[in-house]
Amino acid sequence: MANPEAPRSHGASTKSDQLITRRRVLGGMAGVAGLAAVPSLLAACTTPAGTAKPSTAAGASQPAGSAGPGPSLSGEVTLGSNYSDAVPKAAMQAAADSFTAETSIPVKINTVDHGTFQDQISQYLQGTPDDVWTWFSGFRMRFFAEQGLATDITDVWDTISPMYGEAFKVGSTGNDGKQYFIPIYLYPWAVFYRKSLFTEKGYEIPKTFDELKTLAAKIQSDGLIPFAFGDKDGWPAMGTFDILNLRLNGYDFHVGLMAGEQKWTDPKVKTVFDTFKEILPFHQEGAAGRIWQDASATLVQKRAAMYFHGMFTSQQFQEAGQADLDDLDFFPYPDFGTQYDAEKALDAPIDGFALSKAPKNLDAAKAFLEHLAQPATQVAWVTADKSNIAASKDADTSGYTPLQKKAAEVIAGAQRITQFLDRDTNPNFAGPNGMQAFLLDFLQNPNQDVAGLQKKIQDFWDTLG
Repeated sequence: MANPEAPRSHGASTKSDQLITRRRVLGGMAGVAGLAAVPSLLAACTTPAGTAKPSTAAGASQPAGSAGPGPSLSGEVTLGSNYSDAVPKAAMQAAADSFTAETSIPVKINTVDHGTFQDQISQYLQGTPDDVWTWFSGFRMRFFAEQGLATDITDVWDTISPMYGEAFKVGSTGNDGKQYFIPIYLYPWAVFYRKSLFTEKGYEIPKTFDELKTLAAKIQSDGLIPFAFGDKDGWPAMGTFDILNLRLNGYDFHVGLMAGEQKWTDPKVKTVFDTFKEILPFHQEGAAGRIWQDASATLVQKRAAMYFHGMFTSQQFQEAGQADLDDLDFFPYPDFGTQYDAEKALDAPIDGFALSKAPKNLDAAKAFLEHLAQPATQVAWVTADKSNIAASKDADTSGYTPLQKKAAEVIAGAQRITQFLDRDTNPNFAGPNGMQAFLLDFLQNPNQDVAGLQKKIQDFWDTLG
């Protein structure tokens, strides 16, 4: 059914709406990219969409034909993109087209499906990568920057810093104190569901883990799939591991585990796997052969009642139509009754762009990155792809959908934020030969000796040095 709180037009937004999304968005955040305490990501004030114009990065570039110092731009910019699904691919293309319209510099986009791009990123960056590449903030950005596989863009940040909260800059900074990343948006991981199905069946939003299990059992008895699930690409199951570890063992242990400061053989990790095993029967069978898009489709079709996933699952709803998108809602993963409930921790990954080690068109590539940092560019992006919220503190949020507004509020209320398992740890550990394989092994054989699996994981970590 249609959402009674349908998105308002820009002109119809209320002052209270703006206060929610402008002053409270991420205001309570206390962790980004492995940081335990950082300032608010978004500041209080915003500007109307379309008012900000790209300026010139220090010593870098400026739009073609602009007055003032700086080299003239020519040639093309190449972009390696993991935006392979229809909705984000269109948003990426629109951002590139708007840059071309403003500068006359074409952007050649080389798109590779998300999973393949991520799994092959090391080889890609060590070879002959495109000028700009799509990537993630935090540990994985710092990892490649430290290897010399990304170009310092501190001069770009000298220009764009006022458009971001300090925490976004921290999440874009390498171990050497220089910036290597341009954030464009972020989104939460949560339990998504269709409001009409919950209303029809009389399901209530669970507040605790025990209530979640009781609800899942009821859904199953009604002949529905409690949790949609697809792990063919290897990474979706990491989201469930993350939230269970955060709820059971807390933020500090989780980030310590990701950094190798805690051991995978710790009994606390066994508790996570045991809890995962407890709820696995409520998940869609055959996950190893199903991509996340197909799992999301079962939620669209009302064959599944819930889906613990990133907010990008809403892309399938957006493609299905406005009525389906309006019917989508979510709730944070429930509390476990532990001391860590107050953290309200969750994964809220930040996506963006980096500059390759030796871009063929350095000045134009930096100008493109600066364009992507503009509030107007980001507003256009999250309007085209409603599964995200803009990173710029100056982005006009008055046109956000109710789902986007709720995402902003939930992230703002979190006291601890993580990026996602495969972003918060060594990429070689998280990849197809590491945690992807170990979690898939667990999903296919949950009754195995968990202690033995933990030892295999720790032994693999130890081989990475």
